[in-house]
Amino acid sequence: MSLPDLFVKRMRELLAEDADEVLSALESEPVVSVRLNRSKWSAAVSDDPVAWATDGYYLTERKAFTFDPLFHAGCYYVQEASSMFLEQVVRQYVAEPSTVLDLCAAPGGKSTLLRSVLLEGSLLVSNELIPTRAQVLKENMVKWGHPDVVVTNAAPADFAALPSLFDMIVCDVPCSGEGMFRKDPVAVAEWSEANVEICWRRSRGIIADCWPALKPGGLLVYSTCTFNTKEDEENIRWICNELGAEVLPINIRPEWGIVCLDEKLPAYRFFPGRARGEGFFLTVLRKPATAEAFSPTRFFKGKGKGESGVVPVSCKDWLVHPDTFDWQLDKDIISAVHKEHGAVVTLLKKSLHVLSAGVEVAVLKGKDILPTTALALSNMLRQSAFPMVEIDYWAALSYLRGEVRPLPADTPRGFVLLSYRHIPLGFVKHLGNRTNNLFPASWRIRTTHLPEKEIRVLG
Repeated sequence: MSLPDLFVKRMRELLAEDADEVLSALESEPVVSVRLNRSKWSAAVSDDPVAWATDGYYLTERKAFTFDPLFHAGCYYVQEASSMFLEQVVRQYVAEPSTVLDLCAAPGGKSTLLRSVLLEGSLLVSNELIPTRAQVLKENMVKWGHPDVVVTNAAPADFAALPSLFDMIVCDVPCSGEGMFRKDPVAVAEWSEANVEICWRRSRGIIADCWPALKPGGLLVYSTCTFNTKEDEENIRWICNELGAEVLPINIRPEWGIVCLDEKLPAYRFFPGRARGEGFFLTVLRKPATAEAFSPTRFFKGKGKGESGVVPVSCKDWLVHPDTFDWQLDKDIISAVHKEHGAVVTLLKKSLHVLSAGVEVAVLKGKDILPTTALALSNMLRQSAFPMVEIDYWAALSYLRGEVRPLPADTPRGFVLLSYRHIPLGFVKHLGNRTNNLFPASWRIRTTHLPEKEIRVLG
């Protein structure tokens, strides 16, 4: 890989005698890491944990994750170790249930992490501007299985209509991608000084657009996967000077290899070769405690349930603790949202393009009530509500490809939950003489290639 000359020059200006170590590391193989979903799988992934992330683990090689059914079941997420550092912000500064926005969330790494480390009772809004990427985000959040998530497809400016709603906004802004050079050759080819200029200006616009939605005293997490000071420190200083934010320190350990270049500005960089991960930059800021606090009653009256059709009683028993949810029928989709979040979710639906909220439990199709894959993958699924059939690795791959293998002769007719290694994968409808695969077509494994042997990442 040939790094751009101007990039090399700037790195030498930034790091002086330490530049050679980082530039050399950018020519090496990237680090591979995954983060475990403790709500679905409890055993350690490897004996090499990520030091700053409770459930992060390094792998010795990049495996064919597509062919691991437990990846599709949401038991783990493939995420850069450096970006798992977001956990430290939550651990150190979030002490109570909160309403949190992940503004630029696709494909879902930081959102799945947030949903794992936020306190129960928190609501996470995961947003993505680009519609195709927003669908990927929805898929990954559904697979993670937590019920208290709303996925939206909105522009940053759209959130200005929700003043002081969020306790924390995580903003991993689009950037020039210098930290991804050893992982993504396209990032190297597309890098230019002009693109750096575009990125730092665009980032300021994104922050200015979402700033009104952050409540007084709330936290803004600003991060990039790039190294240059224009997109990093200079934008942090702009946020402080123009918006009055205060930069907060994060406790780090020397052995982590995280670098803070300016003692007066708590901003944290991950340089390949210094820390075990790809390039990353993160700062946490606090909004002044001067804005008006949010109250849902400012925007609408009522109890927050919104308009809804009549939800069939039969499907309510498909969730554990069904009485803790508000149930809604919107067109043909039956969903359930925890009651304590009903008002905010209703507000979000009135203000934004919401792709999913809470648990999508079922779809009405004629006289049938079809349980969804989102229900199968949800932590709220009451598994005893359906007959379950355990399938082996090759049958699981067939199911994820949209195929159907014969079920045991004693399998009852109706909706059947398939599991692999005792983890739910999704539903089929067993008709006796045939079986219909209900796994979403857009989520299926499309490649015609199959591995020669079983792929296992988890134990």
